[in-house]
Amino acid sequence: MDKLFEVADRYIKTSDWKTISVLKFCLISLGVMLGMLVKPKDKKKVYGIAGATFLLTYIPLMTKFFKIYQNGENEV
Repeated sequence: MDKLFEVADRYIKTSDWKTISVLKFCLISLGVMLGMLVKPKDKKKVYGIAGATFLLTYIPLMTKFFKIYQNGENEV
């Protein structure tokens, strides 16, 4: 498993924003396809989990982004 994480880190370091964007579109497409498989009675539960996950990940990502934006070229 460590090897997988190490390769993933190298992949990200060698990628630019365009590659990361394509990766995100790929993952959102997978999410949409999986979401279409959810039974109607379970959709509210899945939507709630997805919403909570979005907020728990988006807030730290945007916090880091705005720190970098405010500091210009400086590392966070």
